[in-house]
Amino acid sequence: MSTETTSQQELERAAHEMAARAGDVAKLLKAIGNERRLLVLCQLVSMGEASAGALGTQIGLGQSAMSQHLAVMREEGLLATRREGTTIFYAIAEPKLTELMDTLHRLYCGPNAA
Repeated sequence: MSTETTSQQELERAAHEMAARAGDVAKLLKAIGNERRLLVLCQLVSMGEASAGALGTQIGLGQSAMSQHLAVMREEGLLATRREGTTIFYAIAEPKLTELMDTLHRLYCGPNAA
């Protein structure tokens, strides 16, 4: 088998893998593609975990709106929950999402942001 054939096969395999994952990435971007949800995620990256009330206070959202945003992200598997008494605490469940948020922070909020 020639090197050219092997390279072509590797390119085709990579293209197939990208196509298989594109839908998942699009779902993730849709779930976080809202200004308020991005702010929630920024807060969770910095705080580790927080209650819906604390998150709402931090970003200026009422309980109903906050619950809706948290539900969208929870349904996509982006958030983990922990109950303490009557309070539910939220945290980022997906390590790749934390890495993505760190990258977005560095690019858009850090000292060298354009």
